[in-house]
Amino acid sequence: MNPDLDLTLERIIRAPRSVVWKAWTDPDSFAKWWVPAPMVCRVERFEARSGGALVTRMSEDGVDFVPQLDATFLVVEDLERIVFTNAIDSAWRPVNPEPVTMAAEINLADHPDGTAYKVVVRHADPASRKRHAELGFADGWGTVTRQLAELAEAAR
Repeated sequence: MNPDLDLTLERIIRAPRSVVWKAWTDPDSFAKWWVPAPMVCRVERFEARSGGALVTRMSEDGVDFVPQLDATFLVVEDLERIVFTNAIDSAWRPVNPEPVTMAAEINLADHPDGTAYKVVVRHADPASRKRHAELGFADGWGTVTRQLAELAEAAR
């Protein structure tokens, strides 16, 4: 982790790692927690494998959906790690998405209380990291992580 380039979030989710993994890799489960409520997420493409697509849309009213994320999974290690980037879109084209380009790494590990969940979001330069922080990284990723935890803890 490079504090000049990366933003992180850690949480203990009181559910087995397999349940948290399913919430991350099952498109129906993913749609339930991926955007901060009351926004609604629709998964357009979801191929939880290295090189697979991750495309979502979001809506304030559940009717009109706008693009939210067009990304590629770089690494998917069963029950342990997911890495995706929006620097390469779902068609494998290099892009420069707004508002910020990033690579996100999600790590899961066993913990006596459930699952140790860690997110590291990497940026190319300090300005991009700063912009992402100012746009509300802590609130946004914090909210969806809480929603993920609530879903996983209810399913355990």
